[in-house]
Amino acid sequence: MVKADTVRRGEVYLVNLNPMQGSAIRKTRPCVVVSPDELNAHLRTFIVAPMTTGQHAYPFRMACRFQGRPGHIVLDQIRTVDRERLVRRLGRLAPAAIQSALLVLQEMFIP
Repeated sequence: MVKADTVRRGEVYLVNLNPMQGSAIRKTRPCVVVSPDELNAHLRTFIVAPMTTGQHAYPFRMACRFQGRPGHIVLDQIRTVDRERLVRRLGRLAPAAIQSALLVLQEMFIP
């Protein structure tokens, strides 16, 4: 289990998303932390967006590169997860990528 005080916005963790139902993303996969550091420092839960190497450019799926591989941040499937679901830290997104993701989330929730 990852310590809560080490989790920062923009970091990518391997996250166990099981169990899920329906068409939601499942299995253990990389996710980027989108919740603000102020929340991350005080709560057991984190808001994450799954990442995929799929090349389908759906609305609200932002293209990015992580560890040299192209993929997408699946912003239409953000989820709150307990810190026990965080398997390990994989790295950090580039600052421009996380800022772009946050702008897309803002567009989704603020008309």
